[in-house]
Amino acid sequence: MISLVRRITAACALSAALTAVAACGTTQASGARHPSPAAGHPAPARSAAKPSAGAEPSAAAPSAPPTLAPGPGGLTPVFANGPRTKGKIVALTFDADMTADEGPRAAAGEHFDNPALIATLRALKVPATVFMTGRWAVQYPDEARSIGNDPLFELANHSYSHYSFTGDCYGLPTVAPDRMRSDVENADAAFRKAGVRHVMPYFRFPGGCYDDKALRTLGGLGVTAVQWDVVSGDAFATDADAVTRQVLNGVRPGSVVIMHCTRSAAPTTERVVQAVVPKLRREGYRFVKVSDMIRATTSRS
Repeated sequence: MISLVRRITAACALSAALTAVAACGTTQASGARHPSPAAGHPAPARSAAKPSAGAEPSAAAPSAPPTLAPGPGGLTPVFANGPRTKGKIVALTFDADMTADEGPRAAAGEHFDNPALIATLRALKVPATVFMTGRWAVQYPDEARSIGNDPLFELANHSYSHYSFTGDCYGLPTVAPDRMRSDVENADAAFRKAGVRHVMPYFRFPGGCYDDKALRTLGGLGVTAVQWDVVSGDAFATDADAVTRQVLNGVRPGSVVIMHCTRSAAPTTERVVQAVVPKLRREGYRFVKVSDMIRATTSRS
């Protein structure tokens, strides 16, 4: 994801990305969906912290987490935001990104995790959904287990490699079509090996890029692809106030916000969360997980 964001910033100045991120997004004629630049860096807790107590009310997860029905021809369904008319709810999501080839950088001291951010979410009692790559879980198994087994959070699949599932996605390497399913399954295997007891049936495409071929290829896995409608702009940002404004200006009832949790590539995110959460709560918003948002979408009440 780091290579992704650096390529984005080469084409779109960071200040512009913070104030008009959508200007850099593209939708290709081939049918590939390219969101506004966003997806990218994760958020675990380094110590084996106890499950958070006193969390903000959130619907108890049923035995089968809510998903969307498959699309025509069995295409993987895509979810971007919840209902606008069922109360002021918002879901914060954090991408725990690490690509398959970034191990040497981690070994050299680069931090792809951000324990302080997860600690802040716990202190503020904010439910959140973390989309994690399998490679990240391999690098930080204790943190993956801590996040995945804390009822305040839910953990979902972000591929193993963080390679693109389309032919052109902001410069990311590309997963061959015959390896897409195994890339998702290998991530689940990495989560199990780390000791995560439950992985939600949600998938976030690396870079947020997908097309009908990718949706069809993953169709048999029973996952719902989760996008977003609010880009935080936190990737490589150095101005926490600007990112905070972008989030607050974008949130509407039912919004899904994409943020990152990588110390080296998203250094302002913890401060943004500290500012955004109390402001939105004062405006009457309640924080929920993606599963709660999907449940609100599919509920008839």
